[in-house]
Amino acid sequence: MPAKSEPNNLMKNVSLILNGVLAVAVAILYYLHFSKPAATPVPGGAGSTADLRVAYINADSVLKYYDYFKVNREKLESKGKKLDQDLRARAQNLQKDYEAYQRNLGNLTIGQAKAIEEDLAKKQQNLRMYQESLSQELMGDESKMNQELYDKVTNFLKKYGQERGLQLVLKFDPSSDVLFGGDSLDITQDVIKGLNLAYQQEDKAAAKTDSAAKKK
Repeated sequence: MPAKSEPNNLMKNVSLILNGVLAVAVAILYYLHFSKPAATPVPGGAGSTADLRVAYINADSVLKYYDYFKVNREKLESKGKKLDQDLRARAQNLQKDYEAYQRNLGNLTIGQAKAIEEDLAKKQQNLRMYQESLSQELMGDESKMNQELYDKVTNFLKKYGQERGLQLVLKFDPSSDVLFGGDSLDITQDVIKGLNLAYQQEDKAAAKTDSAAKKK
């Protein structure tokens, strides 16, 4: 016979898992994806240390003010909340079914009771499988957003560096190896401005494409 506490415990565990996935989606972005190992310069070559031009960005500020990240983080969190609500509703329905079974247990035959217990066990298993699929879906969305964020920032910095003759752009935040950087090397605000301008242009282009597709 199913234990009465299982549905409630399942609801708590599921909520914790979903909240954990969202926390990871934000935390990973703060500690990864903003730097690649720099190639060792060849002495006397075009990339020699004598000619090395370096700049840095404050990763925390980029994440705080980059519109792409803010918009997509909100979308991910909103989706997580909706999935969490759906999961909670299913768990509550299962709890109600179990409570109804307990109330009517005295009026059931052994065969009827066994059949209901098997049905409840199957529903509980299906709920657990559904919870796992939701967690995987959110993790997939988070991974996709991380990769897109990495690509957008690094592609912009590559073009930005080429235009300004930079050979190296460092990430400056509490997790990085950079302990000090002079203000003259800080390109954070310039990068944020450029990233947001590029994002606005991409957003407008996407809106035009959607509008044209709807007219067809």
